[in-house]
Amino acid sequence: MRATVGDCLHVHSRSVGATQRQGEIIEVRGTNGEPPYVVRFSDGHESLVFPGPDCLIEPRTPED
Repeated sequence: MRATVGDCLHVHSRSVGATQRQGEIIEVRGTNGEPPYVVRFSDGHESLVFPGPDCLIEPRTPED
């Protein structure tokens, strides 16, 4: 898994009824875009994340 600053991290829930979390990667601490990542979630919470198999990285869209 590789990411760059500005990419979106989606954390899918493995529990029925739990919501998906989404956040922006604001810092990449691994080498060559590898984890861990510092993520700012949509509720404003920032956390160090080691993404698991329930995570998906969506590349940021290029600005026009």
